[in-house]
Amino acid sequence: MPIYEYQCEKCRHCFELIVFSSDDKKITCPKCNHGRVKRLLSATCFIGTSGGGGCDSHAPKGFS
Repeated sequence: MPIYEYQCEKCRHCFELIVFSSDDKKITCPKCNHGRVKRLLSATCFIGTSGGGGCDSHAPKGFS
């Protein structure tokens, strides 16, 4: 299940949700209940089969 980050266009509150693509149009801000939110670009991470992992090269500072 994908976890997406969103930001409210009214109050600028950022939040994460587990969302299926069919539910993407029904999302409201949990802080102010505004119906216009935008999906944010997130850093991606993975865990390999050998137990190692990593993140993309554009991850924020402090993430590896």
